[in-house]
Amino acid sequence: MALMIETERLLLTTLTAADAPEVLAYIQRNRSFLAPWEIQRDPSYYTLEVQARLLDEEAFKTEHGQMLRMWIYTRGENSRLIGSAALSSIVRGAFQSCHLGYKLDEEERNKGYMTEALRAVIDHAFDKLELHRIEANVMPRNLASMSVLHKLGFYNEGLAFKYLKLNGVWEDHIHMVLRNEAMEES
Repeated sequence: MALMIETERLLLTTLTAADAPEVLAYIQRNRSFLAPWEIQRDPSYYTLEVQARLLDEEAFKTEHGQMLRMWIYTRGENSRLIGSAALSSIVRGAFQSCHLGYKLDEEERNKGYMTEALRAVIDHAFDKLELHRIEANVMPRNLASMSVLHKLGFYNEGLAFKYLKLNGVWEDHIHMVLRNEAMEES
């Protein structure tokens, strides 16, 4: 059963392989826009078969508590898929932590959608998944992403040099963190 979270303007939901055509359309229309922020993709990534397989893998990892990707839709008459937010590398035990990743349709920037979506995902992570810490790593030049994280209360824990190889280049990343302070009080 799909997990759904509603906000004022958005619907966030998990998807299945049956939704691969819609995900593929989103990825194809944002291919060049997202390229500077992502790993280099093999051409097969932009196929229905690979997207269906990736959605199956997401469902398996979600079922086993390893990740949660929420796909972001606008609400209303002209609802459409505009992005995703993922909690990955979920670690339990003494750590209770995860990594946050997100992406938004190029046409939907500067409307507050990502801040709204991430606020809902963070609330779910802290309240329902009972995580203590969410980590997000952002390239210093990605000012829009840094702005969203600051609005949500993330703080800078330092610079990781040559942290990830994105679009064929080893990129520095700022390590941003948000803690579930309510959990620390109990």
